[in-house]
Amino acid sequence: MKTGDWLTRMPLLRQAFEPRAVAALEGGGDARVEPEAARTEPKAQAKAEPGRGGRPIPERLKATLRREQEALSPRALRRTLAELRAIAEPQVSEVEGGRRAREFAAWYAKATPGERRDCWLLMSEQFAPDAKKIRAARQQYEAAHGTQEEGEAEIRLRRAFVSARTRLMQRFAVFPEGMRFLVDLRAELLPQLAGDRRLLALDAELEHLFSTWFDVAFLELRRISWDSPASLVEKLIKYEAVHDIRGWDDVKNRLDSDRRCYGFFHPRLEGEPLIFVEVALMNEMAASITPLLDETAASADPQRASTAIFYSISSTQPGLRGVSFGDSLIKRVVETLKAEFPRLRTFATLSPIPGLRAWLAKNGAQMLDKLEPKPKAELARALGGEADAQRLLAAWEKPLVLDPKSPVRQFLLQCAAHYLGKELHEGRPLDPVARFHLGNGARIERLNMAGDPSTKGLKQSFGLMVNYLYDVKRLDRYRGMLAQGQIPISGAIEDLYF
Repeated sequence: MKTGDWLTRMPLLRQAFEPRAVAALEGGGDARVEPEAARTEPKAQAKAEPGRGGRPIPERLKATLRREQEALSPRALRRTLAELRAIAEPQVSEVEGGRRAREFAAWYAKATPGERRDCWLLMSEQFAPDAKKIRAARQQYEAAHGTQEEGEAEIRLRRAFVSARTRLMQRFAVFPEGMRFLVDLRAELLPQLAGDRRLLALDAELEHLFSTWFDVAFLELRRISWDSPASLVEKLIKYEAVHDIRGWDDVKNRLDSDRRCYGFFHPRLEGEPLIFVEVALMNEMAASITPLLDETAASADPQRASTAIFYSISSTQPGLRGVSFGDSLIKRVVETLKAEFPRLRTFATLSPIPGLRAWLAKNGAQMLDKLEPKPKAELARALGGEADAQRLLAAWEKPLVLDPKSPVRQFLLQCAAHYLGKELHEGRPLDPVARFHLGNGARIERLNMAGDPSTKGLKQSFGLMVNYLYDVKRLDRYRGMLAQGQIPISGAIEDLYF
């Protein structure tokens, strides 16, 4: 056996050798071999190409010198590709593939952002499905359509679309920390997609795999309480995305006897909630977040509660974007709460309206045009001058001082009702929180003036908050309405329409 053959059969030693060095050994020549840690070469004195993409990966793999803006040299790029191919090699067992993947992940953890991006490009472009196989399988499927061979042809077509990239990602998921590695990789990848479409295939592959690996059938619903491990309670403080937790007294209040907090957990991300929801047990639908966050307020008797208010839902893993947990989480929590508290009849949210203010800044004048002459004149008098968008925006800055019968207050409610109940983009609600809850089968129930007078609340929606009602018996009906472009609303919201 030639020395080069022996080296290529030994993965750990092979990683220490550049392919050109192996070729030289096979030919009996001499070559200077880089150590494993030396993954980059001194920058070539070449002028950087304009644009973020630079040279295509196939061109870089064939090159000798790297250009100034490139992280991995052509030599290191070829070595990295060889290591990734060794991980995904079909003849290699899952255990061995996982071991190789773990070694690669250890290097990746120390890599620079530019080196990581080069890895993403390799994963995205060099592990695609075989276009010739797809073309042949598609032709066979089309020819077999309507015949007894159609089923077999469909199987061949499905298999043709399975890429080496799928096997590569599966090998990374084998070792214990592999799922964490992949989720973090995608979290880092996502912000780069807009600037480099070459990465889209890798992102789509990961999202598809995550939708299977993180299916709700594999998730465990757990209650998070004050008696939970401190490390878990700290995760609530870290990941809370709706109403910032101010400290330990605040989090203790949110885990009090008249509160509940539940999260979905995955066995491969132990101790890490994927999403969690905070619930207040009350006797009426909440109109303001202030009393719910009041650390000095006395606890209510949860056994006498008739209403469960979901006042904060936070996803914790950016790398799982596009993988939906919210629908199943709320359904499971409703079932759990009903079993523990039989008196509960109403399940609703107290939610922010994060897109309202920005939308009004752009569309306030159009909303004014919807008013009839008489209410528009009343609005002008209340503003002390002409009714225009700038005066309105200024008046809405202090929602707490607006009289309940003020035309300024009424117009803000009308605009919010229109924004939530009629504004769609590609058939989906424009507001992101509305999109989430309405997509889960809720309906818009009530608007609450000055529901969140905090700086954040004023910045998002002039303090307005909204209740979404989860009517368990009508979830599918409301979801069906939304699919047809009709947003489910209550009579109170409909009365606010222009």
